[in-house]
Amino acid sequence: MSESCNHNCENCASKCDQAEKTGFLEEQNAMSDIKNVIAVVSGKGGVGKSLVTSLLAVYTRREGFETAIIDADITGPSMPQSFGVHKKAEGSDLGLFPVETATGIKMMSLNLLLENENDPVVWRGPVIAGAVKQFWTDVVWNDVDYMFVDLPPGTGDVPLTVFQSLPVKGIVVVTSPQDLVGMIVAKAAKMAQMMNIPILGIVENFSYFTCPDCGKKHFIYGESKLDDTAKAYGLTNTVRLPINPKLAAACDKGMIELCDVPEMEEFTKKLLDLE
Repeated sequence: MSESCNHNCENCASKCDQAEKTGFLEEQNAMSDIKNVIAVVSGKGGVGKSLVTSLLAVYTRREGFETAIIDADITGPSMPQSFGVHKKAEGSDLGLFPVETATGIKMMSLNLLLENENDPVVWRGPVIAGAVKQFWTDVVWNDVDYMFVDLPPGTGDVPLTVFQSLPVKGIVVVTSPQDLVGMIVAKAAKMAQMMNIPILGIVENFSYFTCPDCGKKHFIYGESKLDDTAKAYGLTNTVRLPINPKLAAACDKGMIELCDVPEMEEFTKKLLDLE
């Protein structure tokens, strides 16, 4: 990007990387005004990415912001279950309308469109990527201060589509202490850097387990690698989340909005200050 860049790529003769990325951006629905888009990524499944997305949205909403979630994990959508949302999304000539959670978080997920939420989605990559684009272009979001996009793991079609098609301001990376996970997460982080998208923070999930009897911390998946990972990317906004069976049970029961996770509350506040 040029030092004299005015961020108006439409009238710019420069062919910088940012101009090429902006050329792929999709227009919002005419009745939407989404100010900040943050994607939540991981290189590997099963590390708690959807949990982190949910908690980011919950605490952003508690701060008084208009908050929304795009569940971009089309073949494994879990957001509606975590929030206890089972009402089907409706639409009109204006577009699709997101479903709101109990606290007013706007949400769109493929599970809100399926006749039976247990039906599998057997689609090829381009069709899945197209559906994610439609969640951006065809949904009437109205005013949104912060939108969180829950991406499927890896560096495939959907993350690439989101990074190119949506004005993503940054990503939150979710990892766990295992060396294998850390290596794979590095791939996702480097993909974002290749797309000129900043990393806003790292969440290390399953970092430790606190014994309810003696209070001692046990590092079941190995010693934390968070400090080394943060140092590698020059990050200061990091958090370690413990293994918490009660939190997992709350997600299963659709009660994520009732949870208190002080570590994520502090992390979210720092994240919002970065914007």
